[in-house]
Amino acid sequence: MVFTRAELDYLATQRVGRLATVSPGGQVQNNPTGFFVDADAGVILIGGHAMGASKKFRNVQRGSTVAFVVDDLATIDPWAPRGIEIRGTAVALTGQEPPLPYLSGEIIRITPTKIISWNLDGPRASRPV
Repeated sequence: MVFTRAELDYLATQRVGRLATVSPGGQVQNNPTGFFVDADAGVILIGGHAMGASKKFRNVQRGSTVAFVVDDLATIDPWAPRGIEIRGTAVALTGQEPPLPYLSGEIIRITPTKIISWNLDGPRASRPV
């Protein structure tokens, strides 16, 4: 399993993350986006209403590596941030079955190469995949 049980449980409670990509010219782009976890394949899927027309999709088509972060505050008193950062490779896929009926057939599929999580089930964990 690529993700720990605690990471999968946490991701299942979240709806939005932030995807960072890099343009061929080196400009970083970071946008909030919805996501889906394919636990069996160990990947993150990013979909949208017009994903194929987005800058992030074009960046991935041109070979961008990615970082995807999902985080929140478990409580504010005491202050308890928690989350997961997934670094890896991505592919821009077209003609896919959308994860939801109202999304387009373009999807970004992220394959983790490193996962960093914090405060999900104890101390910070950072590991190559």
